[in-house]
Amino acid sequence: MHFYQFHIGDYKSHTHHLSPMEDLAFRRLLDHYYLHEMPIKQRDIARQIGMREFEQEVLTVLDEFFVSTEAGYINPRADKEIAKFKEFSEAGKRGAAKRWASQNNNPNGEANSPPNATLIATNNHKPITNNHISICPPDGEPEVGNGLPKVCHQEVIDLYHKHLPTLRRVEVWNDTRKAYLRQRWREVAQELSAGKQIGSEAVLVWFADFFEHIGKSKFLTGRVSDKNGRAFTADLEWILKASNFAKIVEGKYHGA
Repeated sequence: MHFYQFHIGDYKSHTHHLSPMEDLAFRRLLDHYYLHEMPIKQRDIARQIGMREFEQEVLTVLDEFFVSTEAGYINPRADKEIAKFKEFSEAGKRGAAKRWASQNNNPNGEANSPPNATLIATNNHKPITNNHISICPPDGEPEVGNGLPKVCHQEVIDLYHKHLPTLRRVEVWNDTRKAYLRQRWREVAQELSAGKQIGSEAVLVWFADFFEHIGKSKFLTGRVSDKNGRAFTADLEWILKASNFAKIVEGKYHGA
């Protein structure tokens, strides 16, 4: 699970007594728990979350906010969020399968995979390609609406910073950049909805995986240099421009 809702008020009320390092430990433990979707084993967990020098703080937080079981430490609230996410994901997959089956006159609701699938669902929801992924509307760009979820500007920026920490940070979010995100958000939401209602969470999950996809590109993240020794590094505005966005999704910057 690559995205979860963070309730600032609830978090602050339960963690105001923590030291800065305990607070950091709790955030990293939560990220680890949501990412792996399994109980946390106490052994070596401090090293796994990059806090080996603060093992005592990690264990203190683990004992306070997680429940010890035979399988390991669990977080009941996080388990509920993970269960809801899985239910939402499975419902989306079933809906996609039914639509494909109905288009191919399959009365049993089963079908082979479409030969040129767009936004293909995978177990971890990674934006991958099967020939190509098309998220560009063929006939213009209608305004966000028609049942599509509202654009979450700050959440997308936060995901960009989280998954691409080495790229240029967003310091200014002007009208031009807002417009780019609105357009890309609409295109993604239209593909994900495909005749059904979706929430902002589904689009944010897609963007989280999209930024992870970018992180695997040596070119986009400045890990290769040209003959002059200079390296290109993308930023969020460049990523969200229509032509660049489409090329990234198609994997054109992910060569060896």
